[in-house]
Amino acid sequence: MTLENRQALLDGLRDGTPIGLGYFVVAFTLGIVAKYVGLSPLQGFVISLLNNASAGEYAAFTVIGSDAPYFEIALLTLVANARYVLMSTVLSQKFSPDTPFYSRIVVGFAVTDEIFGITIARGGRWLNPFYSYGAMLTALPGWSLGTALGIMAWNFFPASAISALSVALYGMFLAVIIPPARKDKIICAAVVVSFALSWFATEFFPEVSAGNRTIALTLLIAGAAAVLYPVKEDDNDA
Repeated sequence: MTLENRQALLDGLRDGTPIGLGYFVVAFTLGIVAKYVGLSPLQGFVISLLNNASAGEYAAFTVIGSDAPYFEIALLTLVANARYVLMSTVLSQKFSPDTPFYSRIVVGFAVTDEIFGITIARGGRWLNPFYSYGAMLTALPGWSLGTALGIMAWNFFPASAISALSVALYGMFLAVIIPPARKDKIICAAVVVSFALSWFATEFFPEVSAGNRTIALTLLIAGAAAVLYPVKEDDNDA
């Protein structure tokens, strides 16, 4: 390992530590949801290890709880995590042409919103994948361990505490959508429309599974917003 790669790895380990602590707290509450649908600590750990996404994982747990078929679970997870395809593509283009293909695969597999943010903020002509490696080594274990321990906590915490922790996950989603909704009226309108259509679909199409409703509404609302209000690049971004 070269000195440059070693320093990038250490920087990633340092910057990924607070992210890992935050992941642990969020994943702990996600583990409560996983326990609701009957998953074991080992199953929760493996799922979180392979699916580093709160919204996608929560959606997957929801359809698992409704005994949805595997295809529906896979399709819902794909739709919920589609943004990571774009993030991985951006990071891959910022790597040097000499970067091995397997490095791009590893970084793309483990990219999250937060890891993408700190990695792209590094700037410079080329990004060093070792920085992403370091961030992943400290951030992602917190996500997997948090889920497993959240499931295990079910047996030790009183029912009132379990109920409170399960609500905390919804607080996390509110924290994700409220800041951008306050800054952008289009996003705010999309959020309001998604709430309204989700209620409408649940009330008037109960025969459609929760997973299929989520897939259809995600594609419909996101597609309509992209067509009607595309994000415009200014000259500097271009």
